[in-house]
Amino acid sequence: MTAVAHEQAAASHTGDGLAVPFAITGTGLHLPPEVVTNEELTRTTHRSGDWITARTGIRERRRLAPDLATSDMCVSAARPAMEAAGVRPSDLDAVVVASYTQDQPMPSTSLIVKDALGANRAIALDVANAACASGVHAVLLAAHLLQNRSITTVLVIGADCASRIIRPGDRTAGVFFGDAAAAAVLTRSRTPGAGLLSYDIGSWLSHAVQIPAGGSRFPTSPETLAAGSHYVSMDGPAVWDTATTRLPESITNATRHAGLTPQDVDHFFLHQANINILDAARHRLGITAERVPITLDRLGNTGAAGLFTALHQRASAGELSPGDIYVMSAIGAGFHWGTLCLRQGAPSAASGAAGEHITSLPPGPQP
Repeated sequence: MTAVAHEQAAASHTGDGLAVPFAITGTGLHLPPEVVTNEELTRTTHRSGDWITARTGIRERRRLAPDLATSDMCVSAARPAMEAAGVRPSDLDAVVVASYTQDQPMPSTSLIVKDALGANRAIALDVANAACASGVHAVLLAAHLLQNRSITTVLVIGADCASRIIRPGDRTAGVFFGDAAAAAVLTRSRTPGAGLLSYDIGSWLSHAVQIPAGGSRFPTSPETLAAGSHYVSMDGPAVWDTATTRLPESITNATRHAGLTPQDVDHFFLHQANINILDAARHRLGITAERVPITLDRLGNTGAAGLFTALHQRASAGELSPGDIYVMSAIGAGFHWGTLCLRQGAPSAASGAAGEHITSLPPGPQP
């Protein structure tokens, strides 16, 4: 990392917290029904199922049906989250969608989702190009929106359909990614000190993970299509080096700015990238496995949805309680990384408890 990049990353650290408390009052999940096992991938990637499991921790992932898009997953995840929170579409002040696989360049995916839900008065906002870290940025944005006295309820959705941007037979990206969406409703809380306690956001420019074509530098052309430049390319060793350094560093910084240590945190909702990356970060932080819910074994790397699937797993089991300290942390292409340190508030009388009426994740596959 250059000195300039380090300075830019450090400038985003804060321990000030936010004055208006809020809580996660409902979560929801949508998984496409098609399951792709490691054994099925051996035919296209020529990787053995045991190799994939050992290197990634992933045993299966989901694939979205060809006639559906990212927004369809978003809507299907949003509805149970809203039911759990006890809110109607007309109650939503903002709909924030985190995704790097938007339906199309325009109109925006958040606007498509807002319209499908009937959230007619909501602000529609997209958080896109931080890739897998977009979920952290989206919650940070929602937390600040809730500081406005006219905004009381924000729906945040993380969703990605990575199967549409992977080159057929890709032996690296092809084994990692799955399609999914997960949502959370954030509402104001009457619990003093709840909500965002601190955050750490960092970035530095790298093309180790990228989709080169389709923008203004390399517009879509017969040449870019023939070259496969619209598919994601990924430098695995660079991702490993950056993730295993930046994730624990960012978590340590964010908790320190909140006057805490990682040992004070009850739940770590982390980007579900690779079990070995998560284990390396966990060991470096000195935290136990039970505080880090894992969904990647059943879902794969679901991009911006990943940390929300981990949140949903814990919330749907009734294990996210008022007063709990939790961390949301992720790293994505760019590179972008970030960590939020939050305290769960009690829902208001008009809201349900986080996780009510929500279908839990399916049981993991047998080894």
